[in-house]
Amino acid sequence: MSELTRSQAIFVRHEFAIRRLHSLLGIVPLGLYMCIHLTTNASLLNGPETFQRAVYYIHSLGAALPLVEWGGIFLPLLFHAILGVWIIRTGRSNLGHYKFTGNKRYVWQRWTGLIAFVFLTFHVLHLHGWFHASPWLAIVKPLGFANFYPYNAASSLAMSMDRFIWGFWPAFYLIGVLATVYHLANGLWTAGITWGLWVTPTAQERATKVCTVFGVVLALIGTAAWWAAVSPGPEEIAQARQIEDEMYDAAVQTGLAYDMPEKRYEGEAERTLEPELIVEEVVIEVIETVEPSETPGEEKASEETPGEETPSEKTPSEESATEPTPAAE
Repeated sequence: MSELTRSQAIFVRHEFAIRRLHSLLGIVPLGLYMCIHLTTNASLLNGPETFQRAVYYIHSLGAALPLVEWGGIFLPLLFHAILGVWIIRTGRSNLGHYKFTGNKRYVWQRWTGLIAFVFLTFHVLHLHGWFHASPWLAIVKPLGFANFYPYNAASSLAMSMDRFIWGFWPAFYLIGVLATVYHLANGLWTAGITWGLWVTPTAQERATKVCTVFGVVLALIGTAAWWAAVSPGPEEIAQARQIEDEMYDAAVQTGLAYDMPEKRYEGEAERTLEPELIVEEVVIEVIETVEPSETPGEEKASEETPGEETPSEKTPSEESATEPTPAAE
């Protein structure tokens, strides 16, 4: 029995549990988080204040944030993606024999799943970095990854889109977002069949319309979020950075944000400087000595240079030679 056949046999024996677990993770938490994530990023169109305020609320979780990220996002994402690749590898497509719409959607679902897997892997690496350990960041940051600073959310997001070959990251994100949106919208339709929510042709037709509307709306939100990230120029980024710095001071004072310099662009830049490049402030003290003024009637002795006469000194013979001679009477 070949390796592929053994994999298919395992899948057949546990197909009921595997498909339901796979579809459930794709909807909750991944699909729900994706809707929230794209909507939050699209709020950047309203200005950096709105976006930064939303990021502050997310990072107000503090030490619990990594647990939420890994437990609710990253681990389900990896499990869903790896399981999806296994399903693609063990599945069979009959699109070559039957050109029906359902068969095309079957193939598109798998291709967009692969695109979404690659996109989300590099998306997390590009902005988040996957891990926040200093040795790991020392490796990936010089490569152009881990570029997002939560307390400078809008400006660091916009700057990260222009840190590679011009046009690469914007095109990569647009394709990735649209592929992920399609994968989610069509995945809702297939999940309904898997869970037995719509099994009749009439119910499936209604579900198709609902999922199509959902996909179009989410695609518009995702495109808006993409445009908000790639459109700012240098002036807009500088203005956003100034607003973020002002908001940071106020957020720390009110308790909305923690005083964590590593989450700021400037703080991270200072933290990663080489020791020999850090210039300390040097105070030079200049001491000026003022001599007391001369008292009346007291002459100041002039300094003489050995072997050199001052212009004011004259010998007696020179003085007599320069005095006028009285006229003879």
